Amino acid sequence: MSAAAAAGTWKLGDLEVNRIGYGAMRLTGNGMMGNSDGRPIDRDIAVGLLHSAFEQGVNHIDTAAFYFSPLRSANELINRALSSWSDDVVVVTKVGPGRDPSGEWLSTVRPDQLRGQVEENLRQLGRDCLDVVNLRAGGSGTASIAEHFGALAELREAGLVRHLGLSAVLPEHVAEAQTIAPVVCVQNSYGLDWRRADESGLVDLCGEQGIAFVPFFAVSGLRREAAAGQEHDACVHSVAAAHHATPAQVRLAWTLHRGPHVLAIPGTTNPAHLAENIAAGSLRLTEEELALLDKPDEGTV
Repeated sequence: MSAAAAAGTWKLGDLEVNRIGYGAMRLTGNGMMGNSDGRPIDRDIAVGLLHSAFEQGVNHIDTAAFYFSPLRSANELINRALSSWSDDVVVVTKVGPGRDPSGEWLSTVRPDQLRGQVEENLRQLGRDCLDVVNLRAGGSGTASIAEHFGALAELREAGLVRHLGLSAVLPEHVAEAQTIAPVVCVQNSYGLDWRRADESGLVDLCGEQGIAFVPFFAVSGLRREAAAGQEHDACVHSVAAAHHATPAQVRLAWTLHRGPHVLAIPGTTNPAHLAENIAAGSLRLTEEELALLDKPDEGTV
């Protein structure tokens, strides 16, 4: 069994993936909010890192056409890595936000512009059909997503997309989308220090409906795109020491313990951290340790 399979598997529609995946944003050296900018790693090294992830069993990659910096595009790097890889890897991308060639964010995309964003991902990834496309609805509040999701459902019927998901949404958005087309995954910010998806009931809702819940920022938490800072949580340190693990591994393990439908997509450009992230899937926390980490006075938001 591969390292990434230690946490088990889940299906995105008919696509079975190991619960430990990989988020590609960090490969570009550029965070979405500008707080993790840095020179990206060499292209060949980036491709090698992706191949290492695949060799360790990662078969679920998260990306987006708007993951790019002046020198790197996440989709381009994934395309290069997959062009010389024989096994199946599920690529999940997202649409909704957009950036111009200089990197400036564009205004909210109209439903009729989503086809162009899907086609952009198809070109960059070198595919004729995208495995999964998430509609990122961040910033929409409680506004309806029916028109946008309906446009993606039409592209699914046209054969450009295999499965659909949602990102940065509320439970009511999931209910609305499910009346239009099946939702196979939901991506929201979620982790030990940021549990809005628990407060809203979104994590449990996804489990009840057989939808994968895919947290982002599960390790970095409130630091978002920035690398995880020095760990100050004594409980996390205590649990990590008991397992001879790192605090990041404990945070990932806590997330995976939330339910069999919860996946993880930690990103890194460090080979050692990649191996540690994947190994977190085999970390089994006790009920006492989970209760310790769940104490509300330990920084839960």
